Amino acid sequence: MSQTNEMGERRFGRVNWLGLMTLAERECRRFLAVWNQTLAAPIVTAGLFLTIFAIAIGPTRGDVMGVPFVHFIAPGILMMTVIQNAFANVSSSIVSAKVQGNIVDTLMPPLSAGEMVLGYLAGGIVRGVLVAIVIALAILLFLGTGLKHPFAALAFIIVGSAFMGGMGMVAAVYSQKFDQIAAITNFVVTPLAFLSGTFYSVEAMPVGLYQITHLNPIFYFIDGVRWSVLGISDSNPLFGFCFGLTAAIAVNLVAWWMFRTGYRLKA
Repeated sequence: MSQTNEMGERRFGRVNWLGLMTLAERECRRFLAVWNQTLAAPIVTAGLFLTIFAIAIGPTRGDVMGVPFVHFIAPGILMMTVIQNAFANVSSSIVSAKVQGNIVDTLMPPLSAGEMVLGYLAGGIVRGVLVAIVIALAILLFLGTGLKHPFAALAFIIVGSAFMGGMGMVAAVYSQKFDQIAAITNFVVTPLAFLSGTFYSVEAMPVGLYQITHLNPIFYFIDGVRWSVLGISDSNPLFGFCFGLTAAIAVNLVAWWMFRTGYRLKA
């Protein structure tokens, strides 16, 4: 009997579909098991944002780009919530595994770096899409706004979740403890989300900040969803989608390199 048969044969082809699907299912089951924290809480937070702005600013604020202020900020709050949850889902999973010492359970199975990236990314994208669907239904129900380009909205949400999922992987692999990932969330992710036109049109920004904002992929995701819902935007939606897709591919390639080399994962 050959050595290959004695040691066991490789039972999958170029892609370990079983391993990939198992990792993706684990990541989805992980957040669904605590849905009241991972799905219900973000929806409540988004609702509070809308309610507070509607009460505090809505009555005195004029239309923005031809639509009521509350209608203008609703798609931005939706996308901001989506990207924050996509980032949190991936980053918390990896950091928790590193801190608890069980990241080896993911590194030891016959999964390639690309398969691990896709598996973790699946959890972030699914969570982002589920959060988006529920918030969108609430917006449609309570604000009465339509959805002008539903497939475009879904595309921006998926690519935005993929970008922030990749960011979550990079940040989590780099971080060695929860304090570090919390710092990245507070000083990188939150400012990028809040300074991306969520609550205002970027046309009102000073020239310097206006140009910097257009280098931020999150701006294009928020602007793209706003165009998909209301039909208005600060930038060209097609350019924004291509820019965001390029950024998502780039950041996930960095995550792939980290898994491929074992950067801060292997001794």
